[in-house]
Amino acid sequence: MSRSTEPSRSSDATIFFDDFQLDGRRRLLLKKGAPVRIGSRSLDILVALTDRAGEVVSKRDLLDSVWKGVVVDEAGLRVHMSSLRRALGDGRDDARYIVSVAGRGYSFVASVERQRASSPPESASATRPERQFPSMPRLFVGRDEVVAGLSTLLAKQRFVSIVGAGGIGKTVVAAAVVGQMRAEFGEEIVVVDLGAISEPGLVAGAVASAIGCTLGGVEPVEQLLSFVAERRMLIVLDSCEHLLDSTSLLAVKLLHHAPEVYLLVTSREPLRVEGETVHLLSPLAYPVDDCLNAAEAIETPAVQLFMHWASFSGSDGELGNADAPFVSEICRRSDGIPLAIELAASRVGTYGIRGVAELLAKNAELSLVGRRNVPPRHRTLQTMLDWSFALLAPDEQRVLARLSVFVGLFTIEAACSIAGEKETDSDAVATILAGLVDKSLVWCHPSSEAAFYRLPDTTRAYASRKLTEFEDADIASQRHALYFARLFRKIATEHEPHSDSVRHAPHVGNLRKALEWSFLDKERYAIGVALVADAAPLFLALWLFAEGRRWALAALAAIDDMSNDTGQEVRLQELLAQSSMHVRGNSQEVHDALDRGLNLSQSEASASPQLRLMAGLEIFLSRRGDFEGALAAAKRFASIAQRGGSRREQVIGEWMLGATYLAEDQRASLHHFERGFQLASDVSDLEVDVFGYNQYTRAMTGRARALWNRGFPRTACEHAHQLMNEAPRHHPTNYCVTVLYCTPVLMWSGDGDGWYHHIERVLAYAERYSLAPVAGVALALQGEWLVSTGNPSVGADILRQALKILHRENHHYVTSAALRALAEGLVKCGNHEDATATIDGAILSARQTHQKIWLSELYRTQGDIILRAPSPNFEAAEAALRESIELAKDQAAIGWELKSAVPLARLLLERERPSEALALIEPITETYVERTGTTDLAAAAEILALLK
Repeated sequence: MSRSTEPSRSSDATIFFDDFQLDGRRRLLLKKGAPVRIGSRSLDILVALTDRAGEVVSKRDLLDSVWKGVVVDEAGLRVHMSSLRRALGDGRDDARYIVSVAGRGYSFVASVERQRASSPPESASATRPERQFPSMPRLFVGRDEVVAGLSTLLAKQRFVSIVGAGGIGKTVVAAAVVGQMRAEFGEEIVVVDLGAISEPGLVAGAVASAIGCTLGGVEPVEQLLSFVAERRMLIVLDSCEHLLDSTSLLAVKLLHHAPEVYLLVTSREPLRVEGETVHLLSPLAYPVDDCLNAAEAIETPAVQLFMHWASFSGSDGELGNADAPFVSEICRRSDGIPLAIELAASRVGTYGIRGVAELLAKNAELSLVGRRNVPPRHRTLQTMLDWSFALLAPDEQRVLARLSVFVGLFTIEAACSIAGEKETDSDAVATILAGLVDKSLVWCHPSSEAAFYRLPDTTRAYASRKLTEFEDADIASQRHALYFARLFRKIATEHEPHSDSVRHAPHVGNLRKALEWSFLDKERYAIGVALVADAAPLFLALWLFAEGRRWALAALAAIDDMSNDTGQEVRLQELLAQSSMHVRGNSQEVHDALDRGLNLSQSEASASPQLRLMAGLEIFLSRRGDFEGALAAAKRFASIAQRGGSRREQVIGEWMLGATYLAEDQRASLHHFERGFQLASDVSDLEVDVFGYNQYTRAMTGRARALWNRGFPRTACEHAHQLMNEAPRHHPTNYCVTVLYCTPVLMWSGDGDGWYHHIERVLAYAERYSLAPVAGVALALQGEWLVSTGNPSVGADILRQALKILHRENHHYVTSAALRALAEGLVKCGNHEDATATIDGAILSARQTHQKIWLSELYRTQGDIILRAPSPNFEAAEAALRESIELAKDQAAIGWELKSAVPLARLLLERERPSEALALIEPITETYVERTGTTDLAAAAEILALLK
């Protein structure tokens, strides 16, 4: 039946489509009987679309239906439509519910069944109230759950205060709660803007006037209480932080004398009276890390709000991947505060996104002017903060100004040390700090370690300007630098270097600030040098390699003019070597730093600095492809550890030997890995991070490779998959090492599933942290996989790119493997001449540099290339394959032995020499402990079945 004769209303019916049930009366969406999390606006859109299922509903009709009486633009509709589609799973598994009709609107296309309700809800015929309410903003994002929760809380508790920093959206949220409570209170809702009142004695009169209570000359509070005593109503007291005493007094009286009156308060500080329930309004969620693409960024409410206001500034573009990191940074700098985001976005049409980012970097956000139709205190961040600052006592103003020297998080001890005049001021500063937290000027971040505090960036910029009015800002900066120098000295002396350094990450912003100040003047160099040396483990633990190298070079340049502290220079050389190796490759700078550090460390009483540098030397030489030198360094480490090292260092020594023996003896490698695990079994909380690598991770991944070569391919592959899937994403070093070591095990086995996405993530990490060597190895593996899976041309191009990076970075650990894969790709492309030249050159280079680890595979590939020639030389191919097998035997590498024996057995069969083929392949397969888990074993089984 047509809509004109019998209109169907989703709001008083139950709608069924696919696995969904939409209950219009209860405003509830279910999927397979379970509630679906969906915002109220998105639910309204769904109701409107299902009401006219199969028709095209214009955007204007949707706006009029869902946002009655509120001015909303199409950008807001698009945001909520996107949220609705995500909630429904629209587009996933071929499910289609809502389609966009270009130039017309939207249509609900799923099949709908409608079940009429027995009777319409009581609110269906309710008359719209005539009273004027605060209007919703054009875009309301990220607050749906908060509004729903506050509405429930208010109905239960009667008295709720929404507390938060200026500009965080308290009034907007209160307006949304009012909208939710209209059905409950009808016209009996009163909103009083106390921000327009300056005299405490006028509060009661303002409330009475808003309610419609005519004052007849008697005491206004008593008359107001008499007027509302029997009435059921909701009173909203907006922006009362400057009238706390009078507002709190009135609130208590209303609560006690008018049992049906409900109070909703917005303030930058709680009223702190009986009956009050405080809701601390959080900022809008924003990207915590740099987003890799626009799709990730736009998922956050802060970015959605930014792009919405940017569209009103004259910018008509959508967020692109190139601009996503800049918008993410702007929203982070704005701390998710809606007013700050709006003011920044309002300039995008003029300056562009990157231009706005530059403005904010110069603290221009304080003076950006916003809309003229808002209260004066919200037209700029400067006036907003002036409003709050003026409410502070002089001591509070002074402490807030001094706290501006902190960058990011700080502790109460740090605040007392820097914001007080002397040690006896600690209690007073702590009390003032608590008050500033209550007033939402300082934010508290509780953690398992301690409570940390932080000034929002805009507040910090404002307070920094105020600091110059109280004192010389350089005095506060000096106190700041000296405090953190003492803190990191204490950390360095009380804890083993590099032990659990990540837990000190909250101090990194202040560490940077202290270092910048220290190295501005030669007279302060001593502070800076000590600070770099003591904080070196933190730079390394957080992968701040570029910064670590910068400060290490600055400190080492300054140390010549100071007293000779050997231990200090050893730590600086270690920082330089490790950070430089990661960001600038395996350069001479790394070698010189390691050499200098090792020479100095020999005079140290403790062997730990020498061992850490020795471990670094082993890693450095391995990365350069000097496997003999790496093995010598590992043996020296193990020897020192056995003579006087701790159990931890002895374990690391065994694992280092296991890692370096991988290059020439798989039996010895597996033995040392297992011995290390045995030694570690009775040590709890074993700290094994050395020179940027977790030695346990290296041992586990190296063990998987050794297991594969020793005849345990199935176990090796299981370990590889498990290690990659469980590798901690928050620690890029360990994750990258795990993936780059484990992927070859799976590729050798012919396992092409479940690991390629790890390579893509490693490449993303390499780009994010500027890790060229990691990118080179990951690209080499990517290219090798493409060559082996039928894309030799693309794979060869990627391998050439990888080899350029590896040569530039002096990262030769996998150069031979990459050249082998490139030769294979070239011959598969039909370029036999270049393939031959490439593999011959790789073999010559590997022999000259004593890289035994790759020679077996290089000769196997040489044999394959010879057999693919237009006129194959069977004798030469056989010789290459037999050489490959012998080289694998020398390394006790059964896996590589079989990998070369399979093509040689096939060649012997083609040459009608079956007995030789059987004698070749049968003994090798019988040495395998596990007879499954690799394509080579499957191929060998086929050959044996044919022969027998």
